[in-house]
Amino acid sequence: MKTILVTGGAGFIGSNFIIHFLNSNPSIRLVNFDLLTYAGDLDNLKEVESHPNYVFVKGDICDRNLVQELFEKYDISGVMHFAAESHVDNSIKNPGVFIETNVKGTFTLIDVAYKYWMDKPFQYKAAYDNARFLHVSTDEVYGTLGETGLFTEETPYAPNSPYSASKAASDMIVRSYHHTYGMNTVITNCSNNYGPKQHDEKLIPTVIRKALNGENIPIYGDGKNVRDWLYVLDHGKGIALAYEKGKAGEVYNIGGRNERNNNYIAQTICKLLDEMHPRKDGESYENQITYVEDRAGHDKRYAIDATKIENQLGWKADENFETGIKKTIAWYLAKYK
Repeated sequence: MKTILVTGGAGFIGSNFIIHFLNSNPSIRLVNFDLLTYAGDLDNLKEVESHPNYVFVKGDICDRNLVQELFEKYDISGVMHFAAESHVDNSIKNPGVFIETNVKGTFTLIDVAYKYWMDKPFQYKAAYDNARFLHVSTDEVYGTLGETGLFTEETPYAPNSPYSASKAASDMIVRSYHHTYGMNTVITNCSNNYGPKQHDEKLIPTVIRKALNGENIPIYGDGKNVRDWLYVLDHGKGIALAYEKGKAGEVYNIGGRNERNNNYIAQTICKLLDEMHPRKDGESYENQITYVEDRAGHDKRYAIDATKIENQLGWKADENFETGIKKTIAWYLAKYK
């Protein structure tokens, strides 16, 4: 049985992906390798914890000896690399952790894979002809956009936070292993994900949680920062397609074509909560929205052009923001109440 190593699979995007992938690929075993930091939670994987093709291993992607042991023990013939520090505010306060995990960790993984799968540059061992390393990244590596335009796979990198700089560096490491050693790599860059199981620190869970708790709902600056919102399951389907059908050495941008600013996000959630879980006093949750000091270096707008993955691999988002946010709120209502 073919075995793929999934890093960071107990996190938000990774756990949603694992559940989808295991159900769609009954002949593939997944080894979920996760350090279980604050962002990882095995409760996210309750649905598959007893699945015969699922294995969990706790550990650090920077631990080279352990990574090597995993490759040898499970005969790893593919990697899907989700593991990353990803919270921008945390990267501003403590950038060193982001460099360690996102840069050193990615290097450790891909270097171990190279030495396990290949005899020398551009020569795979016979048993690993189809071994592939897929690296999950972000649109934040491209910097910020003006009022018009979209990020494409050709957009120059211009990261503006320690987080996005660390992801840009990890992308370049993966790119270099393709061009220098001939490794079969694919990189995906996604827009803002949302959906069930997202960590409480992120914008949408924060808006929902604060609303339900009767607290102020904090919105940075003037709330006009724009993001392209991508439902997490749509992202997972795109990653699976890129792994299965993507061309070696290529980058695929995965975006939801759902540009919304933070004011719209907060107001939409509040209006839906007014319908789905009204306040006892009859007032709207919108009255709790409060504007706070803006984040340092806050990028104004991100938006992805997903034409390449749509046309070349046949991917298409199933959810728009308005359908996806209803599913998301329903999940968090069950969690918080």
